[in-house]
Amino acid sequence: MIGIRKEEVTMGKTPPAKKRWFGQEVMHLIKNRELLSIASPGLLFILVIGYLPMIGLILAFKRYRYDLGILGSKWVGFDNFEFLFKSHDATRIIRNTLLYNCVYIIIGTAVALLFALLLNELTGRMVKIYQTTMFLPFFISMVLVGYITSAYLDHTNGFLNAILKTIGLEPHKWYFETTPWLFILPVVAIWKSVGFSTLIYYAGIIGISSDYYEAARLDGASRIQMMVHITLPLIKPLVIILFILGLGNIFRGDFGLHYFVPNKVGLNFPTTDIIDTYVYRALSKNGNIDSATAVGFLQSVVGLVTIVSANFLVRKVNKENALF
Repeated sequence: MIGIRKEEVTMGKTPPAKKRWFGQEVMHLIKNRELLSIASPGLLFILVIGYLPMIGLILAFKRYRYDLGILGSKWVGFDNFEFLFKSHDATRIIRNTLLYNCVYIIIGTAVALLFALLLNELTGRMVKIYQTTMFLPFFISMVLVGYITSAYLDHTNGFLNAILKTIGLEPHKWYFETTPWLFILPVVAIWKSVGFSTLIYYAGIIGISSDYYEAARLDGASRIQMMVHITLPLIKPLVIILFILGLGNIFRGDFGLHYFVPNKVGLNFPTTDIIDTYVYRALSKNGNIDSATAVGFLQSVVGLVTIVSANFLVRKVNKENALF
């Protein structure tokens, strides 16, 4: 071949990238020093809040004594992990944690997708108004959410009981019952978090090229058909990624939701108590930091295994939709 050197013929393969030496890496960092300076507060925050406290994980394997400190306390192996599984409430709190999280993930994803699809059909100022209205509950503290829930469910002056009296029904003592909380907690959880999830899905939807929709309109497709055959398939990777990340907290409940909203009433514990609230009460009574650390460490390990397993299954079906 005239004009082409032999070494330039790669047989369709990409030539291997050259390895950078240390000086080149340093120069690359200096060249991007502005970006690094912008990212440094976030990196410092993650280091101090996320990684340095991980040193305390060794407490999960020690019998902690304040006078001996973390390093001087006695190693006890996996004895601290028995705290959760030997409890007579273990089955109840583990069941509640898993089932509630499954409900939050499944129903929350479905509702957020529905709202995102509906937002995509709006135009003009109404989109911003609905976005702001839906996003506001996300910033409300769970303590305040507990007070709002109490204003509705209080058995003497609650708004919900006032409605029941108006239509001729008997008022309920909601905080002393168990069954209603199977519906109250998911409603509160979705109300508070659905706005954030909706905006994520909506951002994915508006990123879809308008050419798909224009071609569908020329073919006579309706809005529902475009939702089903264009929008949903194209944002499916985003839905799968968020679903996998949600599974990482399958063994870790929303402490604020299950602690403040049911108002810490023992009579509704059978349907409101989860691992996090149970461990908090045990820690406040017994002060066993090592047992609480063991439970938190176990929750993190289960979350990691769940994410890796779910991602492995997704890769088996479609590698492009996998998280990693």
